[in-house]
Parts: sequence; C-alpha cells; structure tokens
Amino acid sequence: MELTHSLRTHHGADDSAYHAAFQEEDVKGVTGISLTKDLIRVAAVNLREHIKILAPSVLPLNQLVSYAYSVVATAFCGEQYKPVIPDFTTAFEHICVHTGGKAVIEQVGRVMKLSDSVTEPARMSLNRFGNTSSSLVFYELAYFEAKGRVKKGDKMWMIAFGTGFKVGSLVWKWIRDSESEYDNPWNDSIHKYPLKIW
Repeated sequence: MELTHSLRTHHGADDSAYHAAFQEEDVKGVTGISLTKDLIRVAAVNLREHIKILAPSVLPLNQLVSYAYSVVATAFCGEQYKPVIPDFTTAFEHICVHTGGKAVIEQVGRVMKLSDSVTEPARMSLNRFGNTSSSLVFYELAYFEAKGRVKKGDKMWMIAFGTGFKVGSLVWKWIRDSESEYDNPWNDSIHKYPLKIW
C-alpha cells in the first residue's frame, strides 16, 4: 500500500471537545478514560470540521462543487437549508470507521450517510475484538483483505478519533492486489462473517 494522505485535526481549544474523552484518575487513584454524555455530539461536530479540510484533497470535482454550492446556499438561506454531506464512497472503495463502540459507528454512519455495507467491517471488528480504540481500523483492513475485497488501485480511508479531541485520517492506495497473509487475525473465522448483530 502507498500512503497518499494523512490528516490529524485537534479540537482541544473547545472545552466540550477537550473534556469529551479525558484521561484522569478516579477517586481510588486509578487512571482511566472518562467519557462524557456529550461525546457523540462532539465527535459528529469535529468529524464535520475534519472533513472540510480533508475533502478538497480526496473528493472528485462533482462532489466538491455540490458541497460548495450547498454551503453558499446555507449562508444565504440560513437554517432552512443544510450543507450536503459529500459522498465519500465516490472517492474510496473501502472505508475503515473508528470502532469505539456501537454508538460511534452508528453516528459516523449517520453523519457520513454510509450504508450498512460500508460500516460492516467496523461492526464485525467490534463484535470480534471488542473496543481497542482507534487501532481497530487495522483489524478492519485485515477484514477487507481476508474477504479478498482489495484490488490494485483501490483506495481506502481510515478515520479514527482520540482524546483531546482529535480526528485522524489515513488514505491508502493499493499498489497490488492484496493477498491472504498467514497471520491475518481473521483467518480462523472469516467464513462466519458478516453476522447479523444490529
């Protein structure tokens, strides 16, 4: 694979974003991550901000024109008209969504208007491996490879979130067809997936 784009946005200047997922000690002195009820809203707002920066680098021109038109229309018409969400499936054959939990996957899918088939690897990775935070996007990558879905020239977008509040994107391009690796973590069970779990 070739890394074609990398973007990390930090939204810690906003107090609600900074405290949405925060490392701190509890009353017993045990360090852990505190998640606020505002986390899902913060993730959606900051995902939109992240997309505004990433989109011009990766989206086809027709999607950019449609988005720009909707932003201008919103500026003139106010609340009656909302900006369209670009269709990122026009830029990527595969998308790995941060699997921080069912609610995170559903919110990203809702905000980005992604179908269940697009979020399938995220849901299956969460089911099989649990929440390992942003590293789970690499289990999703392995899922695509185990299913034999990745071909030369395909592009993949990995999107993940972090405390502080951060949003990170990696964009990969395959320089050859993917092959089934002997150490793929899905090798022993890929035939069972996808499951109907939601």
